[in-house]
Amino acid sequence: MLRLAADEDDRSRPIRCAWSVLSATMSPIKSSAGISVQPHEILGAPSRFDYIVVIGGLLENIEELPLEYIAFLKRAAARGIPLIGLCTGGFILHRAGLMNGYRCCVSWFHHDDFLSQFEGIVPVSDRIFVIDRDRLTCSGGASAAHLAAWLVERHIGRAAKLKSLHIMMIDEEQDSDNPQPVIPTEFSTRDPLVKKALNLMQQTIESPLKIERLAERLKVGRRKLERSFQEHLRVSPAEANRVIRLTQVRFLLENSPYSITKIASDTGFSDISHLIKTFRDYYGTTPEAYRHPAPAPAAPPDSSI
Repeated sequence: MLRLAADEDDRSRPIRCAWSVLSATMSPIKSSAGISVQPHEILGAPSRFDYIVVIGGLLENIEELPLEYIAFLKRAAARGIPLIGLCTGGFILHRAGLMNGYRCCVSWFHHDDFLSQFEGIVPVSDRIFVIDRDRLTCSGGASAAHLAAWLVERHIGRAAKLKSLHIMMIDEEQDSDNPQPVIPTEFSTRDPLVKKALNLMQQTIESPLKIERLAERLKVGRRKLERSFQEHLRVSPAEANRVIRLTQVRFLLENSPYSITKIASDTGFSDISHLIKTFRDYYGTTPEAYRHPAPAPAAPPDSSI
């Protein structure tokens, strides 16, 4: 986004904006994809930048972050330089103590990881990015482009933003209120409230929320939530929640070695009997029979002459 917005056409000259890859040393940095990135310069004084962007990585590597980076980020925060956390970059900012009192956007994929690491802090996992004063965080993936587009419009202009999105083949601009894409299910909707509700259902599969609590978390009344589901999906929120959990059960049966008992526990069913009955009512077979279907009967011998 920055490259496309920085110059006319597609010539990559950093005229309207510029960026630099920083490191504590000038040694190449190996990404989680195995690609080595050569830093442009050492950390130095953060005051020479308008923003400091922290690129997230694998969670186990975040715990090993050298103290030089934490000190650099704290110097930047003390000087009022806005800090940006991309994907698990928000974890790094929290570990550095720089997100206290701020909302932090976290991907639904890392929602439970965040809760386990930062007790008492609930991340924002129903939006693609969050701007809270001088802290900007996003859920990763395509949301990084939309957060960058927000910055481009703010500092360069809307025309540069739309041009960059168009060249990147992103058809629709999205702001911070857009919900994160949910795990693929049988449900598809463009309604933001229903999308956020589906997302929250997926985040709480292990301990499903009652509909009243779901509406409370979404800051709407139960009746409004139910009307929205009926209008856009033709099902109730409770039925949608049930289907999402059964879809996850089916996925685990196909792709994991977990026992039926553990799958029942991991998908919010009170016990294995409850799971078996609900699964059979919906799919017409038991979880065990679905996982190990009976072999098809052998074809009769050809009696033709």
